[in-house]
Amino acid sequence: MTEASGLYPDLAGRRVLVTGSSQGIGLAIAKALAGVGARVCINAPLPGADLDDACRQAGATLGVAADLSQPEEVALLVAAVGKALGGIDILILNAALQERQPWAGFERASIDRQWELNLAANYRLIQAFVPAMVERGFGRLIAIGSIQQVREHPEMLIYAASKAALESMVRTIARQVAGQGVTCNVLAPGAIATARNREVLADAAYRDTVLGRIPAGRLGTPEDCADVALFLASNAARYVTGTTLFVDGGMHL
Repeated sequence: MTEASGLYPDLAGRRVLVTGSSQGIGLAIAKALAGVGARVCINAPLPGADLDDACRQAGATLGVAADLSQPEEVALLVAAVGKALGGIDILILNAALQERQPWAGFERASIDRQWELNLAANYRLIQAFVPAMVERGFGRLIAIGSIQQVREHPEMLIYAASKAALESMVRTIARQVAGQGVTCNVLAPGAIATARNREVLADAAYRDTVLGRIPAGRLGTPEDCADVALFLASNAARYVTGTTLFVDGGMHL
């Protein structure tokens, strides 16, 4: 248990699925939830030994290897979680694909890959798990968005559009299930020091440009995001739904 376990005792025993959780923000969220006693399933398209290692790092109950860009593997993940945990109380949609191309020249294959993973797969998981949350009278849907919902990058046009669409989808569902014990929110990170961003942030000039856009004056960490995810998953956020919380040091301002 972590110090946070005293703040969020209601999360002990909750069943959680965190997609795309073998590293970075997803791993930090999985670790934080496991640290307060939740039963966490992590997911990534990894071979067995690598996924087992990620499970150990997170303190997770279960790890399921599944490439969520493939609809049949989404179904396999749903089945594996159902068999092992009997369902999900907290669904955290973190898996995403980010591809860079000039804004006027995106290839059809790149569009399809990003749209499938960043939006369609998330909808399939919502379809699979949220109706049962409504029936039980408790649930948390937390989608990981992006600062690019409001500060688009010209070379990541499709990624930004898919995250904006995900935000719209979550907000729409929030209205349908409000009052039934289920909250639906978006956690939108800004510039976070993760493996995904390591290469671009290694360029000192680019890093300085990014830092110049962050009023807080520093890059975020995966743990900054995990702390907010804990809040949204907990009873402390029972009256928070249909909103987007930017974890970005003020970058969206």
